Amino acid sequence: MDRTERFYKIQSLLKSGAPVTMRQMQDKLEVSRATLNRDLAYMRDRLNVPIAWDAGQHGYVLARQPGEKGAVELPGVWFNQQEIHSVLTMLELIAQLEPGGVLASQMAPFKSRLEGLLQQGTGSSAQASSRIRILPMGQRLVSSDYFQLLALALVNRKRLNIKHYSRQTGETTEREVSPQHLVYYRDNWYLDAYCHLRRGLRSFAVDAIRDAHVLERAADDVPDAESRLFYETSYGIFNGTTKNVARLKFTPFRAQWVANEIWHPAQRSQLLPDGSYLLEVPYGEDWELVQDILKQGSEVEVLAPASLRKKVIASISSMLATYVPTDAPTGV
Repeated sequence: MDRTERFYKIQSLLKSGAPVTMRQMQDKLEVSRATLNRDLAYMRDRLNVPIAWDAGQHGYVLARQPGEKGAVELPGVWFNQQEIHSVLTMLELIAQLEPGGVLASQMAPFKSRLEGLLQQGTGSSAQASSRIRILPMGQRLVSSDYFQLLALALVNRKRLNIKHYSRQTGETTEREVSPQHLVYYRDNWYLDAYCHLRRGLRSFAVDAIRDAHVLERAADDVPDAESRLFYETSYGIFNGTTKNVARLKFTPFRAQWVANEIWHPAQRSQLLPDGSYLLEVPYGEDWELVQDILKQGSEVEVLAPASLRKKVIASISSMLATYVPTDAPTGV
């Protein structure tokens, strides 16, 4: 039994309300008197557990503060060594994911306390976290000031006034929005919100927000069912009502990977006799889907719908023209 488990057992004995003798705790924990004394001292001095010896009752009790009524509340949960390693590693991963160190100051005290507990054992938090890496691909920089404002408005259910830059049109529009979710998708952050200008749900790339202010007006809450219907039924971040179903056929070689991938929660698939893989995914806007298809190169063919197939062919033709101009000599 490690020390953390002993802390839990001591806590359980003390919370029973009856005085607990040294012998009772030794028998329960199967440790020496010296070890138990060290545990009690650590819990009292380092974890601020109000353990006291009651001479009249000849046992250990939880001391009450003057005027305190009801059960004595003990400090928060203790972790064992493996759990501390896991939590510290998780904090390191969050630090790599979140933009600009926004959460670093809030996580620091918690991380410091966990590291202090871990120092009593044999492990090293730095060793654990250094063995796991996250390699963001295509992560775009986000203003930590704006991110914090979005998170604040989201949690406090306040509206936001934002200026959002559209890469498609090159225009910046000012909008009043009711934030619904912050979404981390493909190494980038997006704000799901009800746009009062467009009178509908929208997704805004956080890195494209040029200015943001929290308003005093309360945010409108969109029912979960309506939100899921808009954000989760179509393909990718370009959400909305599903308009089509793409039928994609992957080569037997590429099928080894794609057969284990989730492109959409409502996808349908079939492994064909020749080893190729047929995948059907619903979508509304097709821009993101086209990009994912092009990434597969010659390992995939769009079977349907015809509009999607034509768009992929047009993209390939445009790409080919970049590398092989129409006036290039034959054989180039």
